[in-house]
Amino acid sequence: MGRFNRESFIIQDKDVLRDDYQPETLEERDEELDEYAAALRPVIQGWQPNNVFLYGVTGVGKTAATHDLLEELQGSAEEYDDVDLNIIELNCTGCTTSYQVAVNLVNEIRSPSHPLTTVSSAREPMSETGYQQKRIFNELYNELESIGGTILVVLDEIDNIGSDDDILYELPRARSQLDLDVKIGVIGISNDFKFRENLSPKVKDTLCEEEILFPPYDANELRNILRQRADIALHNDVLESDVIPLCAAFSAQDSGSARQALRLLRKAADVAESEAMEGGEAKITEEHVREAEHQIQRQQVVEGMHSLTRQGQYVLLTVCQLAAEGETPERTKLIYQRYQKILQNHGSDPLKRRRVHDHLSDLSLHGILRLVDSTSGRGNYNEYELDVSLSSALDALESEFGELTEIRETAKRHQALD
Repeated sequence: MGRFNRESFIIQDKDVLRDDYQPETLEERDEELDEYAAALRPVIQGWQPNNVFLYGVTGVGKTAATHDLLEELQGSAEEYDDVDLNIIELNCTGCTTSYQVAVNLVNEIRSPSHPLTTVSSAREPMSETGYQQKRIFNELYNELESIGGTILVVLDEIDNIGSDDDILYELPRARSQLDLDVKIGVIGISNDFKFRENLSPKVKDTLCEEEILFPPYDANELRNILRQRADIALHNDVLESDVIPLCAAFSAQDSGSARQALRLLRKAADVAESEAMEGGEAKITEEHVREAEHQIQRQQVVEGMHSLTRQGQYVLLTVCQLAAEGETPERTKLIYQRYQKILQNHGSDPLKRRRVHDHLSDLSLHGILRLVDSTSGRGNYNEYELDVSLSSALDALESEFGELTEIRETAKRHQALD
């Protein structure tokens, strides 16, 4: 039999386990959906829309809830002759300024593929450079007024713009300040809690008219979500009873993200499918989940290491050595002292402490280390520990440093190696 065929022992429809799959109903978000619907209800009345700000970590249903409710809202609006609802959506990934957001909104409206654009109204896109911000904003206002009616502007991952939040002040005020014949409402979606806290007071007064928090899912909620997907995605009787609870527990302890839990179940199904193809039992077991978790974390470290210099790899090796000894979380000062010894043993010159701190921060941003804020009688200070399993980190590092047998043996003695 060839390598490519449709035979499947475990997986019936893998797409159902992907995070972009849209289920018929969004599970475990009834309270948030009710609150969100109430915030959008003025649109159906023909009134000025509320500005809504959604926040919560990735994978907790903010974007999915927005798509579901706006689709329902659009359908309801079509039943009323006096409600002309138009929706413009923009994912702000890659937009680091209000200027870029405004340009991308203009180009989204002008795009021939956008439902609001007709052949006669399609225009050339604007360049992302070469204009004053006021000119860009005016172009955007002209485009919005040409659409007319009620317009909801959805800005997903709006935290990418950082402190440059002018667009979030200007858009909600455009109707009153510029006497536009259009009702504009802004829906901002953010994965970053600090972004909301750091918004300028004038933006909070406008954008945060209605705030809705999407909290992390707990283990019970994740189990229900996974069961709903597994019933469709997997063949009958292929799941051992502890698989879904384990996937849910891993995610609940880490991020509370349905996206993470689904990725883990999907990977475990892949591992089990490969074994079944080789004559193994057509079952997904706890061992498959643990192997999937290990592979995912190892890949996370490998991907993060692509952006590391050799010195950054040494810093990670240092934290792994401390973790093997059961000495993490550890303060930056003591990590630096151990790092110096490792560099001496490898015949290399150590960096200054400030640069090592930068590498620790980079590893934290890549999800390989976790920053722990600690307090003692001497004040506040930072500590770092691995945010992936020690075995996953060592597996990735061995491609650069060779076998790390001594660290693994140390970890076994201290029972730190999972």
